[in-house]
Amino acid sequence: MRATTHPPADPRTTLRSGLPDRYLTPEDIAVLFRVPLETVYQWRKKRSGPPGFRIGKHLRYDPTAVHDWVTHQSSATAA
Repeated sequence: MRATTHPPADPRTTLRSGLPDRYLTPEDIAVLFRVPLETVYQWRKKRSGPPGFRIGKHLRYDPTAVHDWVTHQSSATAA
């Protein structure tokens, strides 16, 4: 089975909060946070990153949930 890769999110297609108005892929999350793709999968495994969900075999992230996760991370480190 051959893995397919998706191009990174086009920053020109972003809407509110600077996030795309579509569900994000793990590749999008890696580009967004400038981390290796493996880090995104480790976050998922450890349940320490933004919450994701599966559509069949595909992992996706809701942009609103990603924004909420970032907000929570920011407030947790500020405390």
